[in-house]
Formats: sequence, C-alpha cells, structure tokens
Amino acid sequence: MTDQATPKATETPVDENRRSLLKGAAAVGAFAAGTQMLPGMVPYIQAQSSEPIKIGFQVHKTGIGAAYGRWYDRTTRAAAKLINEEGGINGREIEIVAEDDGTDPKRGAEVIEKFATQHKTDVAFGTLFSHVVIGSSPRAGELKMPYFVVSEGHHVASGGLNRYTLQPGITDVKSQVQSMAPWVADNLGKKVTMIYPDFAFGHDHRDFFSEAIAKQGGEVVAKIAIPPTEKSFTKYFPQIPRDTDVLYHVMVGPAVLTFVKELGEFFGGRGPEIFGFLDSLEAVDINTPGLEFLNGSYFWEGNPRYTSDMSSEHDAFYRKAVGVDDTGASVSDSKDIATYSHMFGCWETLHIIKAGMEAADYSGPDDRAKLIEAVENIGVMPHSRAHPQGDKLFNGRTHQSFGHQFISKVEGGRLTPVHKTSIFDGYYPDEVDYTTQKL
Repeated sequence: MTDQATPKATETPVDENRRSLLKGAAAVGAFAAGTQMLPGMVPYIQAQSSEPIKIGFQVHKTGIGAAYGRWYDRTTRAAAKLINEEGGINGREIEIVAEDDGTDPKRGAEVIEKFATQHKTDVAFGTLFSHVVIGSSPRAGELKMPYFVVSEGHHVASGGLNRYTLQPGITDVKSQVQSMAPWVADNLGKKVTMIYPDFAFGHDHRDFFSEAIAKQGGEVVAKIAIPPTEKSFTKYFPQIPRDTDVLYHVMVGPAVLTFVKELGEFFGGRGPEIFGFLDSLEAVDINTPGLEFLNGSYFWEGNPRYTSDMSSEHDAFYRKAVGVDDTGASVSDSKDIATYSHMFGCWETLHIIKAGMEAADYSGPDDRAKLIEAVENIGVMPHSRAHPQGDKLFNGRTHQSFGHQFISKVEGGRLTPVHKTSIFDGYYPDEVDYTTQKL
C-alpha cells in the first residue's frame, strides 16, 4: 500500500501521523486476538523495588468541578485496582495519593508542590478544569514532575505549557469541535449562537467552533459568555438573535440543571435547533422533570452514556469495573449519574502511565525524563480494555491524543448515538514541538 511507504520530506505532520496510525493496524489486530498489552509494554517477572509507585491524584473534590471530581475519583480507583490485580507496574503496586485542589488554580499549584515535597509522588495526574491545569502546569515543569492531565482544553497542544505536561488519555476541544462542525452545518443549520462558560475551556469552544463552522460556510451570529459561578441564566437568553438556526451550549458546574431547565422555559418548545456538549448535562439524569424540551435535540458525547449498537465488549468491561449500568447511572444508586463522557480519560491515562513506565523501565524519580520520552513515543493506542472509549493516536510532539467523537440524539428518554467521527476528522497541524524542549 502506498500509505505505508516512507514519508516524503514534503509531507505534513498530519500525513506522517496518518501513516503511523495505518502502520498501527497490526497492533489493533493483536489486541483483537487477545493481548492486553500496549505497544512498548513489557512484562516484568520481578519487582525492582517493594515500594509502591505513588501517583499524585489532583482531584476536584470541592468547587465547581466536584461532580466530575467524584467520578474521576471513582474511575481512578477502579483502574488502580485493576492494574494492581494484574501485577501493578514493573511488578510494583500503585498507590493513589489524592489531594483536593478545590477546582482552584492557586490551590492546584499548591497541590503539585505538596506531591513533590511532602508525598514524594512519582507523577501527578487527573486534573480536569482548564484554569486549574494552566495554574498548575508551570510548577510541575519547575519541579520536573510529570503532569498527566485529563482535561479537554487546547492549552497543552497549543504550546502554552511545558514538556512535563501531557494530555494522552482524552481529546481536546479544538479536535472535538472540528469533528462536529461539518455534521452540525449539514444537519442543523449554519447560523449559530454559542453559550459558553467565561474561562479558558469556554473560550476554546468559542474560538475553535467559530473557525470550524466558518469553514463549513456557516457563522456564529452571537457569543454569550456566562460567569462560571452564575446561578440563574434567564437574563442572558434575550441576547439570542431571532435568526439563529442552532443554539450551541456547553455549560459546566453545579448550576447546569438550572441552565437547561431555564433554557426550556424560555423557548417553551419553540426556537432554534439545539446542539449541546454533554458537559451541560454531565451527572444529570436526562429524564429529570423540566428537561422534556430536550427531546429531539443533539449532544456531543466523548463516550456514550447509554449502551447501544455502537458499544463494545471493552466498554462493557469498563462499565462493570467502575460500577455503571447501561443507562450511565451507578449500579448502587440509579439517581447517581456518571460523568461518563469524561471520566474514561482517568482510566485510559492511568494505563498510559503504566505503559510508559514499563517501556522506560521506570524505577523512581530519577527516571522521570525517560518516562516522558517513552510516552512521547507511545503512538497508536488500540481499542482495548485499557482504552475502552476507542482507538487513539498520541502526537508526541504536541502531547495531545486524537480519537473518535460521538453525536447523540435525545429520544425516548435516552441518548442514542447517531454519528461517530473518524480520528482524522479532528486532526490538526502541530502548533508546538515539546520534544525540542530540554528535560
């Protein structure tokens, strides 16, 4: 096949990585045949040390990210349990050392400091909210602490951070909206009003979707930024222009249920088509009274909450391990709805840390640079128990993974996936090469 030939000097990074993904098809086949090891992983018969590998878990236990933090914690502990049952990392158990950052950038940096000087963890892991990542990453770089974030902002791949910060287990907003925009333009309309939170994550949506929809011949006719601590939203809705075809919303935090209820009350069953990112309904039951107006609307999902004919055996294994049923609720409490579109990133990132440490023959903090280099070279990550959301391609230059996205429709009281993107629908040219920075 010509696609597997040696890349020419004139090829772009996208072309080169497309070839890398195609070459990884053999690895995908190996997984399907039964192996559960990532490329670069090697089995270790004897532990190099009896001490556990300490993973500092920066978790949003309080603040506006608390609902995510609770499920990130549950997923992280389930993944750690599985990894330890399967022999740990290089024969050593992993120990999760959790610290609450309050979903606050200043506290986030303090937590990184605490991991390095008090807990003496091997790596830091887990952060979701973009402003906390941006506030914490500089200190991680100064301390030479590998910092594996499970966020979605474009802050990593943009080159705004440093070589010690990686986002290998979840896709970023730029990739997500680039994948979604063609479907939105073709199926819902081209005049879009955006409602988004007024911080870095929301700004990524604003900027990258505006660019992506313009490439489809559409336009964003209004951009409505909402303060992250806002508790009522009705006063913002009159700003939506009457000629809006599509209302694009992506809200986060404890007031999301209020947001979607007030949105329904404002439109009263009329108004534009609605396309949301499931962030606006993470941890919220789609059948909550007052949300009936969402029937027939569409959502982006990173990982589909409800099982469907798109679900895999790997997703079934993962659901059981984290204790989530076929509707996306906790098996022990049907009212406790998981943050299913995001929390898989913790599961996958822990398995990537394991793969990187085993490829680097990691024995302790002196091997942190080797760990970074090993992860930068991890490349293709086939759909597997370690990666239940789907295949991924990690770009070692930009420290960002690319994967599949889903669009689901609200119908019959559930979210039904109607479209799955390809990895390369969301691929974009490199904006940085972290591998040129010294470790």
